[in-house]
Amino acid sequence: MTASSLAGSHNGLPEVVGLVPAAGLAKRLQPFPCSKELFPVGFSRDERSGTPRPKVAAQYLLDKFRAAGIAKTYFVIREGKWDIPNYFREGEAVGMSLAYVVIPGSLGPPDTIDRAYPFVAQYRIAFGFPDILFGPSDAYSLLIGKQEHTRADVVLGLHPVEDPRSWDMVDAEEDGLVRAIVMKPAATTLTYGWDFAVWTPLFSEFLHRYLRAEDTRRDLGRLTSKANDPGGDLAVGVVLQAALKAGLSIQSVKFPDAAHLDIGTPENLAKAVRLYQSE
Repeated sequence: MTASSLAGSHNGLPEVVGLVPAAGLAKRLQPFPCSKELFPVGFSRDERSGTPRPKVAAQYLLDKFRAAGIAKTYFVIREGKWDIPNYFREGEAVGMSLAYVVIPGSLGPPDTIDRAYPFVAQYRIAFGFPDILFGPSDAYSLLIGKQEHTRADVVLGLHPVEDPRSWDMVDAEEDGLVRAIVMKPAATTLTYGWDFAVWTPLFSEFLHRYLRAEDTRRDLGRLTSKANDPGGDLAVGVVLQAALKAGLSIQSVKFPDAAHLDIGTPENLAKAVRLYQSE
């Protein structure tokens, strides 16, 4: 099965599109000269001239989308982050069609991506954070294949985690079925955390309704606890926990030999520049 057939609409399944939250303020990196999604991390070779060109952080995610045959991606950006559409424009340079949803502010990533709901509700979603670098290059193809095989509502990509206190940890069975998601535990025997996903229109609808539910609004103070997110934002993991409780099927794919790195801190950004400078 080719990458393009995986991402396309076939066998009665909707097309897969990319969805990228880029409305954050990069508080942990301030002061910062640009949107962190555009910070140069490594180099790539220009296909026409063969000369090296700076490769910005978000392009690593877009390259993985394209490798899975995904033809269009939606960025949700905050007002003022105009450097992102100015840089990527319509997507010709990254080999796909790009569109931008502009919002004034957000409670956190779930709220950010839900603003694209009117445009993406009918699609399957390939979701990723533009400031998390991870492998392998065919990661989304494998998640899409798992979703089509299991018909799960969500499939999570899992990587080994050194410090679970900074990650959403996942308890999954041998076949990948997710039993629980534990938000940034102080101590745990779990060794894998999730950092990207593919999901169906059913989960997009669940997320959309969850954010508007009376219970969610009433409990927002607890849900945005810094125990769930260091910045006090509403975290995607909170919605995934609620989806599990509601009976949605969540599967996973482990990548035990692939690295991942959140470049949202000065220390990790410096590490990424060192690691990717020779690429």
